Amino acid sequence: MKKAVSWTALTVLTSSILLAGCGSNDEGTQAATPAPSETSTPSKDTIEKKVPIKFIGFNKEDVRKTYLDLLRKQFPNYDIQFQFVDSKSYQNIVTTYLASGEGPDIIEGGDAKWAAAGYLEDLTSQPFVSKYYDTGIKPLTINGKLYSIPLQSWFEGIWYNKDLFAKVGIQPPKSYADWMNGHAKLQAAGIKPQSMGAKSWEPMMKQSIAVALNEFYAKPENKNFDQEFENGTKRLSDSWKDAFTLWDTTIQNKNLTPTMLGIEYDQAMDEFATGKAAMWESGPWSYEDLMKKNPSLNLGMFPIPGKSEGTGWLIGGPGSSWAVNKASKNKADVMKILEFTSTPEAQAALIKDSFGTSFLKGADSSSLPKQYSDSAEAFNQGHVYVPWANWGVISGDTIITELGKLLQDHLSGAKSIDEVLKGTDKKADELRSNLKK
Repeated sequence: MKKAVSWTALTVLTSSILLAGCGSNDEGTQAATPAPSETSTPSKDTIEKKVPIKFIGFNKEDVRKTYLDLLRKQFPNYDIQFQFVDSKSYQNIVTTYLASGEGPDIIEGGDAKWAAAGYLEDLTSQPFVSKYYDTGIKPLTINGKLYSIPLQSWFEGIWYNKDLFAKVGIQPPKSYADWMNGHAKLQAAGIKPQSMGAKSWEPMMKQSIAVALNEFYAKPENKNFDQEFENGTKRLSDSWKDAFTLWDTTIQNKNLTPTMLGIEYDQAMDEFATGKAAMWESGPWSYEDLMKKNPSLNLGMFPIPGKSEGTGWLIGGPGSSWAVNKASKNKADVMKILEFTSTPEAQAALIKDSFGTSFLKGADSSSLPKQYSDSAEAFNQGHVYVPWANWGVISGDTIITELGKLLQDHLSGAKSIDEVLKGTDKKADELRSNLKK
């Protein structure tokens, strides 16, 4: 999928740096100057007495404006400064800052190389960490330690046409059987249930893994699976087979067909937007394009369900994070800012200028745009997760690309689900072996 590819690229690189797809970037770098007070101009003496707190980020200040303004109001004794650096230059510039023992206090992204070099503060024991769901913390954990806290998420679910659902008398599904029954009713009414650009390896990969989130990851005994898969002590073919077999029902029911292997992302989006299909898998980044194609589209998004009735899960993870410079001279003040960031008020401010969801327990979702209301409970329960970002040294697109391509082979009839998972395990074994050389 054209735009979804960029989102995957961001999440699979979490071991290097978490990039936020929601922000726009320009060439070069620029420093953003905080706006002066509307009521008065502080004297030079007043400014000099303020504690300077410096942020650096690869998202522009307008992506954080409401949040930064809130910090300035909450902490009038701090001089909140923000520097934007284009993502192409970001890693090199921040590394240079950190290596010099200087640089900003708060850094966007928790690069594993910075943590290994001792440049980042270990936040594991900070009290505010417990306020976040594990699904937001795990992707940011490096060798058992947390070096950054999650900001708003990226996520992907099932867009659906509310008018077409109403026409055949169905609601967003709460179980996988419910979802398959909805597909059947749509087919019986002559409506294509689901559009998919399966020429890309991504959509089937994400949809099947979302079922695994329901059937496998939601069980407490599997909480360490990603780390076990990373080191090779657990395999996908043993662990994911039941979930993928359940997902395969949609292929056996001909909701997904071999003809979709010739369909591009934009073609699938157009098919859905123009009412030729009732559902399409994507994320918030496609909303504006959908509405431009069809302003009257009555749109909603629901999470992908599992076998048992429940809230379902969305594929996704932290779009970005805040880390702390270990050399910061204002560490106590910085921790106060992170503590405040870990409140519903601050999370709402972050989301206002760059839509996503919060990983904070008890975050206020009352202002959630109406098109995401069917996913509200999943957001509230932290049911947004992306496994491949947590595979440590084997994180990256190699394994999920192999999985997606083998699923394409399955859709064509060339491979079984068992062969798909065993083939992906084989690719993971090769990658582990190469890393040891």
